[in-house]
Amino acid sequence: RTGLAERPPARVRGLREVRLLDLSPTGAQIEHLDLFRLGASCAIDLPPPCGALGVPARVIWCTVIGRKRKLGGDSHLVARSGLRFIALTQAQHAAIADSLRHLTTARKPDGHRQSA
Repeated sequence: RTGLAERPPARVRGLREVRLLDLSPTGAQIEHLDLFRLGASCAIDLPPPCGALGVPARVIWCTVIGRKRKLGGDSHLVARSGLRFIALTQAQHAAIADSLRHLTTARKPDGHRQSA
């Protein structure tokens, strides 16, 4: 599992924008507003360096971590969810593996970018 300090934006199709917290060959952890239903199927569009890759997934856990106030006084739950990728094609597996290699070689252990 590779943690993503920048928390890049991603999108769960048909639902909402999310923040990608970590990525592995078998799934991802995301942060989002409101709740996802356990066991729900979804498709997540991963950001570059994944090349805007869309992968099918299932929600395997979801937990509330706080609240976020919006303009006008409304508030929304902030939650984190674990997604397990399902029925990936060879091309999707390869793209995720390439992205993970890129993410792990682009950073030094102290978290700073290596110079090219």
